Amino acid sequence: MLICMAGGLNLTDYKKLAELLFPDVKKTPEELEAQFPARNLKEGARVTRLAPSPTGFLHFGNLFAGTVAYRIAKSSDGVFFVRVEDTDQKRKIEGAIEVMLKGLETYGVTPDEGVMTDGSEKGDYGPYTQSQRKEIYHVFAKLLTEKGFAYPCFCSAEELEEIRSSQENEDIKGYWGKFAKCRNLSLEEIEENLAQGKTWTLRLRSPGDVNNKCIFEDMIRGKIEMQENVIDAVLLKTDGIPTYHFAHAVDDHLMRTTHVTRGDEWIASVPLHIQLFKLLGFKLTKYAHIAPIMKTEGETGKRKLSKRKDPEAAVTYYIEEGFPSEAVNEYMMTIMNSNFEDWRKTNKEADINSFPFNFKKMSASGALFDMVKLTDVSKNIISTMKAEKVVALSYEWAKGYNQKLAALYEKDMEYITAVLNIDRENKKPRKDISKWSDIENYVSYMFDEIFEPSYELCGNATAELAVAALEKYLEIFDCADTKDEWFEKIKSLCEPLGCTANVKEYKQNPEAFKGHVGDISTVIRVALTGRTNTPDLYAITALLGQQRVKERLQKALDFYKQ
Repeated sequence: MLICMAGGLNLTDYKKLAELLFPDVKKTPEELEAQFPARNLKEGARVTRLAPSPTGFLHFGNLFAGTVAYRIAKSSDGVFFVRVEDTDQKRKIEGAIEVMLKGLETYGVTPDEGVMTDGSEKGDYGPYTQSQRKEIYHVFAKLLTEKGFAYPCFCSAEELEEIRSSQENEDIKGYWGKFAKCRNLSLEEIEENLAQGKTWTLRLRSPGDVNNKCIFEDMIRGKIEMQENVIDAVLLKTDGIPTYHFAHAVDDHLMRTTHVTRGDEWIASVPLHIQLFKLLGFKLTKYAHIAPIMKTEGETGKRKLSKRKDPEAAVTYYIEEGFPSEAVNEYMMTIMNSNFEDWRKTNKEADINSFPFNFKKMSASGALFDMVKLTDVSKNIISTMKAEKVVALSYEWAKGYNQKLAALYEKDMEYITAVLNIDRENKKPRKDISKWSDIENYVSYMFDEIFEPSYELCGNATAELAVAALEKYLEIFDCADTKDEWFEKIKSLCEPLGCTANVKEYKQNPEAFKGHVGDISTVIRVALTGRTNTPDLYAITALLGQQRVKERLQKALDFYKQ
């Protein structure tokens, strides 16, 4: 490694400076390398991480990024871990990490090691919370100082503001070159400042050149070329806590991370990060910068999904609305990888985890969030579930978000299971339910406690026809009838009422009839359910039972006679 000789300091001075700044650091980088050795994984296995800060709620973008990291690790038999980046203690919110991890767990994003949902840590590469790793960072801070690549900066906030103000017309803004006032202090000047009790930050002494380029391969965006870093970035703050730039380099190396997935706002920092890795003697990680989740605005506009404007930005929204986790995961995969939907068409029954996730199939411009698409995906998934699973999942949801529905379930689990099994488990199951919060309205007509009658008819089903049909149907209805017997009775009403039992015949000569068998069915359906479109009417009547059916038919008849 090259030694940066600056400010009249020599190698001996750098070693003295390192001891002066870090007198308590006795452990060596070599000892840490031995403590955290290379992982014993198969060739090609990827080690990824999610590194949340305890500063807020779980954003859909966090879930998206966490799922990407999780899939990449799992698809290669690698390791996915969680590291908490809490170096900014001023913004820390108590309990934020636990809430975030539980939210991720809901969608199957569970770490192999690192910080767990209960706050404990698991794994041999910890601590996994940055605020507990101060001593580790100082070992490498001391190393950079010894090598001449780090120095103490004593500039006050006022001096730093003066530097910023003086750079209005500069192409490169920041603490560098002639603007780096403390870069070339002698050892004596440094000792004098320390003796006076001046606070200091540790800065990188960047060996970068404005004429050089930093070229790297992004796993999503391909080749990126940027100016080499020349900024003397802060490595340690005045309290000895590292900045993200320094901490992530040390942590990702010692935790043996192979692929870093993070938001594309970090692309601008890559030249600094690569520089740090090289100066520290670390093997470079591979970067995959994820574009933000976008949302349409107006006819042609797009903007980032916003936690201030969009309720769906919060992952709690999907939990509260009752979208099944597997539906959210399925939808996310459709916007993560452009080839997922084609894969799903030919692998309809396959576990989503068997999909060959690929960075190259991710959008470099930002995936577009589409609530309509999510709803459709969720409808499809719920329609394929067995009634017992629908009941189990929706009941669990209802206990937390709809006590009234939960109480109906508890009253008779067998009954609600039968209700939710109507028109299910066949070749073309109905797709009325997109989320658990739809269920109360969907089943409301099956429960007297929440049923709200409505007698609005459609098609040829007039009030006059309804009176005639209901009077005759009340005389012949029998809940003990088979489905064929039930339908034959409905058809038998047609001719006496001036209708036809043959819909095709009606369409050929509509003037000859008052309606057809479908209109008679509509009258009965509306009387029993208050709706013109429902699942199988025979199954509904069978579950309602003789007494309730007759009571509802009579109430409807009374209404139409008014």
